[in-house]
Amino acid sequence: MKKNLLFIAAVSLMSAASYAQTIPNAGFENWTTTTFSDPDNWGTFNSTTAPLGASTVEQGAPGNPGSFYIKITSKTIAPLGIVPGVAVTGIINIATQSVSGGFPISSRPAKLTGKWQYMSYGITDTGSVTVLLSHWNTITHAKDTVSYTHRLLTGMVMSWASFNIILNYQSSSLTPDTAMIVLAASNATPANNSYLYVDALAFTGAVGIDENSSSANMLSVYPNPSSNLLNVSFTLENSSNVKVQLLDLSGKLLQELNSKSSVGENTLSMNLEGIDNGIYFVRLLTDNGTETKKIVIE
Repeated sequence: MKKNLLFIAAVSLMSAASYAQTIPNAGFENWTTTTFSDPDNWGTFNSTTAPLGASTVEQGAPGNPGSFYIKITSKTIAPLGIVPGVAVTGIINIATQSVSGGFPISSRPAKLTGKWQYMSYGITDTGSVTVLLSHWNTITHAKDTVSYTHRLLTGMVMSWASFNIILNYQSSSLTPDTAMIVLAASNATPANNSYLYVDALAFTGAVGIDENSSSANMLSVYPNPSSNLLNVSFTLENSSNVKVQLLDLSGKLLQELNSKSSVGENTLSMNLEGIDNGIYFVRLLTDNGTETKKIVIE
C-alpha cells in the first residue's frame, strides 16, 4: 500500500460535472468526526489506520490563518509498518490503491500558494506537493494532462512560512476541467514522524492559452496499455525539432528520442524493454508546443 498510493493518487482522476476554481476546504476549517476526524472534501488513510489506534491526518490548531490547519504525519502502525501521511482532494480506495474524484476547475492558474511547515525524519524520505490539472477528451474518452507539477520538499521549515509553487503546463491550448492536489509527508520509502502541516491553500495568477498552438490534438500513443514497444504518432503543421520523452510519475526522465520531423503525420517507436510495470507519462516537445499523455506499461 505505502509504495504505490502516493503516485497513483496523482494521476487517477474521474471526470467532474461542474466548473469552478476554488480548492475545496482550502483552509481546513471544516472537519467531520465519527470514530476519527477527516477534513471535509479530502481523502486520507484514517479509515484504515484509526481502528488500529492512530491517524496519519489530524486537525491542528490554531490555523494560519483561521482556527485549524491540517497535520499530515507518517507513523509506524502495527501491523502495517510505516504508513505515509497523505491527504488528497478525492477519495482513497485502499483496496484498489487508487483515487477517484478531484474537484472542478475552469481556469489555468499560475501557482499554488499557501502556508506550510515540514520536516523529514529519514535520510531518503522527502515530502511532496503534487498538482494535476486535466481535461476530459471526448474523442479518446480519457483524461488529457494539462498541467502536472510534483514539488519535493527539501530541508525543513520549522515555523509557518508562505510558499508559491509554479505550475508546470504540458498543454498550451487546453483549459482544465478537473484538478487534484496531493499533500504527502513522505515518499515511497516513508520514515516515522515525517510531517507536513498546511493551511490557506489557493490557486493564484493565470497562464494564457496559445490560440495558434497545434499541440492539443497532435499526439497519440499506442498500444496503451503497452509492453515492449510504444508507438508515438503526431501531426505537424511545420517541420520541427522533436523530442519524445518517457517520464515516471516523479518527473524523472527515463528515455528520450530526438528527431527532425517533417510536415504531416510522423511516428516514432520507443523500446520499453527493461521498464517496470506501472503508470508513466509520454511527453512530446516541438517548436510549437508541448503535449503529454499518460500510458500504462504492463
